[in-house]
Amino acid sequence: MLPFASISEAEAALGRNLTSAETVWFRYSAGMHDFWLYAHNIVFILLVYTLAPLPVALVELMRPKAIHRYKLQPKIHVPVADVLRCYRNVVKTFVFAVGPLQLFSLPTIKWWGIRLGLPLPSAWEVAAQLGVYFVVEDYFNYWLHRALHCRWGYEHVHRVHHEFTAPIGFAAPYAHWAEVLILGLPAFLGPAIAPGHILTFWLWFVLRHIEAIEIHCGYDFPRTPTKYIPFYGGAEFHDYHHYVGGQSHSNFASVFTYCDYIYGTDKGYRYHKAVSVKLREQSDADKQHGEMTDMSGKRD
Repeated sequence: MLPFASISEAEAALGRNLTSAETVWFRYSAGMHDFWLYAHNIVFILLVYTLAPLPVALVELMRPKAIHRYKLQPKIHVPVADVLRCYRNVVKTFVFAVGPLQLFSLPTIKWWGIRLGLPLPSAWEVAAQLGVYFVVEDYFNYWLHRALHCRWGYEHVHRVHHEFTAPIGFAAPYAHWAEVLILGLPAFLGPAIAPGHILTFWLWFVLRHIEAIEIHCGYDFPRTPTKYIPFYGGAEFHDYHHYVGGQSHSNFASVFTYCDYIYGTDKGYRYHKAVSVKLREQSDADKQHGEMTDMSGKRD
């Protein structure tokens, strides 16, 4: 709840006129308790999880041939029943595990210094903080994810996430409830190190979930904006991790590729990719040779 009774009082405290965005924020949040304001985060997460995977899922269901050439594991089709089961399980985990963690962490995020009031952050401040959040989360997620691939961690916790050897967008957060909490912790480290506004906090979780859905979508689309981000892993990078499954010792990072490169856990992926390129080149050469032979036979 904002400590101002009116816009004029807020402007007097800031020593300037409110921007249009700050005026909208004041009118929306001035009379709202901090708890309900913070609770928006779990609503946003559920909305993103429900809506972000839908475009690919619907196209795959209604016009699969239109995007089949971009499918990373074209021989595997996930039944609709499995998709619905996945969705129900994830929503249940969000409500009973993630929801309470989010809601009861309000005193902690306030202690870190995350603001709910005025002034609003500048675009530069938001961008800088989001950059910190992504790098910090990626680094610590790499080590926790790698630890979950030890025998005990995989058999008792992480194997649930790997039920989808060919991942789908809805399976991005599909995991044992303990894994959701364990791998969710690094997402809070960035805001703890570089606390900002609650709007930045919301945006961070929205973007992180969209990114997770993208790398689990099962398709490597050629012109996605994320392909222009340096060291970004993407769907192809993470799909290999699921393809190998429980035996995987490659591609543990959640967003970028530099941790796997530095610590040598992308060697299997790079070898697999090099072999795939050679096989594809050989297949194209054989096809071209066959066409030339056919043309030569017709002339004769």
